[in-house]
Amino acid sequence: MQHAKPLAPENRENFIIKITCPATTGIVAAVTAFLAERKCYISEMAQFDDEENRRFFMRAVFYLTASEHDEAALRRDFAAVAEKFQMQWELHSSRRPMRVVIMASKYDHCLTDLLYRLHKGELDMEVTAVVSNHLDPRAMAEREGIRFIYLPVTKENKAAQEKELLRIVEETGSELVVLARYMQILSDDLCRALAGRAINIHHSFLPGFKGAKPYHQAYERGVKLIGATAHYVTSDLDEGPIIEQEVQRVDHSYTPEDLVAVGRDTETVALSKAVRYHLEHRVFLNNARTVVFK
Repeated sequence: MQHAKPLAPENRENFIIKITCPATTGIVAAVTAFLAERKCYISEMAQFDDEENRRFFMRAVFYLTASEHDEAALRRDFAAVAEKFQMQWELHSSRRPMRVVIMASKYDHCLTDLLYRLHKGELDMEVTAVVSNHLDPRAMAEREGIRFIYLPVTKENKAAQEKELLRIVEETGSELVVLARYMQILSDDLCRALAGRAINIHHSFLPGFKGAKPYHQAYERGVKLIGATAHYVTSDLDEGPIIEQEVQRVDHSYTPEDLVAVGRDTETVALSKAVRYHLEHRVFLNNARTVVFK
């Protein structure tokens, strides 16, 4: 009997399957047996059983080792397994980078970091557009050969500009919107339209500071930890399901300008990690929380 052998990474198309369903026995066995029967080599697998909510989460990375099977056949045949276990499931190919719209305002450190990581091959995405309510990011986007779209926002035109943003997302076939320090509050309607596919970065402190000059507020209170939170966008401002957080210890010697610099670092790290987890289909929504297989 011959067994499937691992292929060299450069020669294979990886598939990622994400599964959420009611917790019960036999799920892992059913999925692994299905893949084995079709000569799939499983290179990575993670699972989590939420005992409180009786929900099961699973992510597996695999590739085909036999030419008689393909993605269409996998999708068709797996439907029976999914129905048996009442699964919500997705199947993604590594050969299809996720299409992403990045939104920014005047602060450009998160946008700069994301584009740098994209250039270095750390983020498997195709940036379809950089959208801004200011002209400041134009040069950066166009230097990278990325379409720049200027959507200035006022109280009078906000609804129309949000409608235009959704049109851009649809027109470009974008699957994710990243708010890379985009300094506008999204309407409830837009948040609902982008539910589960829009990531925001928020400066978070212990305690938390909202409003203007948060780092200066932190300085006045003498904080010892500062950080940043990357989360999915919801209609509850800065209260969406958390994907990633970064913190850094500071002390009395830090000036407000020092805190701003540290804050930039924590924001870029938290956001880039959250975006990468989403691009790699590692994040599952679990009510108001997330399950992240790192």
